[in-house]
Amino acid sequence: QKHLVESGGGLVQPGGSLRLSCAASGFRLDYYGIGWFRQVPGKEREGVLCISGSDGITYYADSVKARFTIARDTAKNTVYLQMNNLKPEDTAVYYCAAEDSYYTCSGEPNEYGWWGQGTRVTVSS
Repeated sequence: QKHLVESGGGLVQPGGSLRLSCAASGFRLDYYGIGWFRQVPGKEREGVLCISGSDGITYYADSVKARFTIARDTAKNTVYLQMNNLKPEDTAVYYCAAEDSYYTCSGEPNEYGWWGQGTRVTVSS
């Protein structure tokens, strides 16, 4: 059975950094597209960026370009979301998800079949 577990969220001041982790069990992350999404109360879940099994990276939120990066550690079966220069508008619950697709990864939540439980990120002074 496929499981994803996010960690690394917390409270950070504006301009700070956090690294979120998405650890998988029951399957190999490098065979799937892995996406990071975020959601705030009252809004739809938003695609942030993703990495395909073939290492293609796609950004779906223009606001995070040049600030967020994604990387995969195959040995640890973990995908990381490095978030720099965080802003209050980055405050959200962040989720990782797996898509059964090797060469591409989507920004649409309904394309993903497996989800973690989420980790909360709060950017505030």
